[in-house]
Formats: sequence, structure tokens, C-alpha cells
Amino acid sequence: MTGEKFFLGRQPILNKAQQIVGFELLFRSAESLAAANFRDTHAASASVIVNALSDFGFQDVLGRHKGFFNVTREMLMSDAVELLPKDQVVIELLETILLDTEVVARCRDLKAQGFTLALDDHVYSPDFATIYHIVDIVKLDVLGVEREEIARCVDGLRAWPLVLLAEKVESAEQYGICAQLGFDLFQGYYFARPVVLKQNRLDVGKLTMLQLMQQVMAESDLAEIEETFKKNPGLTFNLLRLVNSVAIGLRVRIKTLRHALMVLGREQLKRWITLALYATSDSGGAQSPLLEIAAMRGKLLEVLVQAGAAGEVQEVADRAFMAGILSLIDVLFEVSMSELVTKLNLVDDVRDALLARTGPLGELLLLAEKLEQADFPAVNRHMEQCGISLDQLLAAQLETITWSDRLNAAL
Repeated sequence: MTGEKFFLGRQPILNKAQQIVGFELLFRSAESLAAANFRDTHAASASVIVNALSDFGFQDVLGRHKGFFNVTREMLMSDAVELLPKDQVVIELLETILLDTEVVARCRDLKAQGFTLALDDHVYSPDFATIYHIVDIVKLDVLGVEREEIARCVDGLRAWPLVLLAEKVESAEQYGICAQLGFDLFQGYYFARPVVLKQNRLDVGKLTMLQLMQQVMAESDLAEIEETFKKNPGLTFNLLRLVNSVAIGLRVRIKTLRHALMVLGREQLKRWITLALYATSDSGGAQSPLLEIAAMRGKLLEVLVQAGAAGEVQEVADRAFMAGILSLIDVLFEVSMSELVTKLNLVDDVRDALLARTGPLGELLLLAEKLEQADFPAVNRHMEQCGISLDQLLAAQLETITWSDRLNAAL
């Protein structure tokens, strides 16, 4: 890997149907972590574009989703921005850019070329009417902002045919308010936050899924597992879709659960049944953002173990994958993680990772979570504790994105 070393963060952007439609790509150079104040945003913006295009290839970084990029005034005015694939990117003008006549003219030019433009961290004012006629998306930071102020901005912006994006949406409650106010897109990990329980017991469908998980983890008799599957035809359908996806790379088509077990083996079947649970959930089914993020966590952990572990690599890698995909089951079932873990027959290192984020798998899980949050100083600390280099992390991220892209394309 050539060029400047950097951390790459991706934050999901969802639509009203709760489907991931894009990622904001967040960048920080490795060297900048040593600096107390990182202000060279122009260099950061330039590097993310140059590195994404030259080192990795755009498709590898973005997959099938649109990428939202921050640009400074210098980057906006430079020819380099025109190297970006216009059908795959959204150019975000940082809030520090003065929207003068030169910038407005440049935006008109880029829009005429077919680029999608957004205003980042914007605060509505009628003084910006000229730019509102040009840009496509306006992003409003809703964290810590009063509902009345958000409503005022939304009402003002509705005078133009703009797509409104709420960023830093960190809870289901915050999402509900933004959806009610009329936002079109939502950025943040609010969908992966455990919600306050409204019920004391699981509904019948979720009880069936939990029973299935218990049987799989306890390595119950196949006939017993098949019987549980019959109670949930949708789950069987999703499992067969998953195992037949190109992400598996099998040469034979799997037609039944028994066939899946014979071809895959129990360890592989565990992971695909768990992923099928997410795909069968109420929140989006096969397009559930929980499925995508859980799958990416699992794959990232697996690839990092394979890159750095010694000894029984595949056995540890399988457990790492399970720790990653199980890390969101409390959100899926709306039950506390401790309650779910007591019901499942999990090995100690997976249990410790899920309950306390301790042990080698817990450390890797923390690394994945901090990466999602783009908390790069914390990512750096966890990398050092796990003995993982930045090159290994970036390679693992790209492998994970490619794998996830193929998996989701098959669903």
C-alpha cells in the first residue's frame, strides 16, 4: 500500500424506509493523531480522494452505496474534485466555506457536469437563497438542538426542492422527531442502539427465533432444528437466500436446511442462521441496516483474526465472526444482552466479548465499534492493544466492504 497512511471511517445514511443508501466517508491521516489540533482539512480532503482512487479503487471503498465527501473551498475550486465518479458521490461543502459568488459559480458548473451537491452542518438563512437553488441536499446537525429550532430550519428550507438530511441522529427518539419534522435522510447509528423495552416478553415470532438460536448454539439434533424452522417459513427462505449468495462462493445450490448442514457444517451454519435472523426482523427484512452492520462487524473481526492470529486461526476466526454478528442481537430482540447471553450456549471468549467487551474478541469488537463512530484516536489505541497495523486494518475494511456488498446484492 502506497502513499500517506490514513484511517477511514464510514457512517451510514438511511432513508425513510430504514435502508442504507450511502455512507459519509470520514478521514484522518495517521500522522495527524500526534497533533493536538488537526486543522489541515484541505490535506485531509485531498488525501481521501487521491488514496481512495489510486490505492484502492473507488468501488472497493464505496461498494454499491453513494459516498458523501467533505470538501474545503480549495478542494471545491480545484480540478481534483472532477476526478470523482459523479454518479457515486455527493460533494459536501463544509460549513466553513464562504458562499460567495466564486463558490456559487463553481457549484453551478459542477451541477451542470452532473455532480450531486450538499451543504454540510448547515443553518438555514434566507440569505442563502441563491445556493439553495443549486444544491441537492442540505444536512442539519440535530444533536443537542431544540426541536423548535430544527422545525424553523426545516420550514424555511421547504421553499426549495431540497433533500433534507438529519445528521448525528443518535437515538430512536431523535429519529422519530426528525422523521415527524419531515427529514428525508438520517445519518447516525440510532438504529443500532438498544431501545427502552416496551414489553416484558418476546412476541411469538421472536420467541421462535430465539429458540432456534439456542438450538443451534447448543448443537441440537438436526431434526429438532428443522422442526423449529418449519414454524418460521420466512426464516428458511432467508437462510437459503443467504447461503446461496455469491458471498459464500459454493459451487452447488443449497435447496434444503439438511443440505445446507451437510455442505456447510455446523460452524458455518451458525453464522448464516444468525444473519438470517436479522434478515427476518421487522425493521427492513433483508434490507435491514442491522443485518448490514452486524454482518460487517462479524466479517471485519474474522478477517482481522485471520490476519494476525497464530495457532488455530480458523476456529478463533469463526468465534470472532459470531461475536461480531451477535453484538446487535439485543437491539434485534429488544431484550438485554445479559438475558440473551444466558439463554445461548456461548463459549467463554464470545460471552466475555458481548457482555463486557473483554478478552481478545472484546478488544476487537471495541475496535470495530470505535471505527463505526470514527473515533480514530480510540481506534489507534485498540489497534495497538490488538497488535494490528493500520495497513492490516485498511485491508480488512476493504475486504469486508467487498464481501458485504456481494452479500447484500444477493438479497
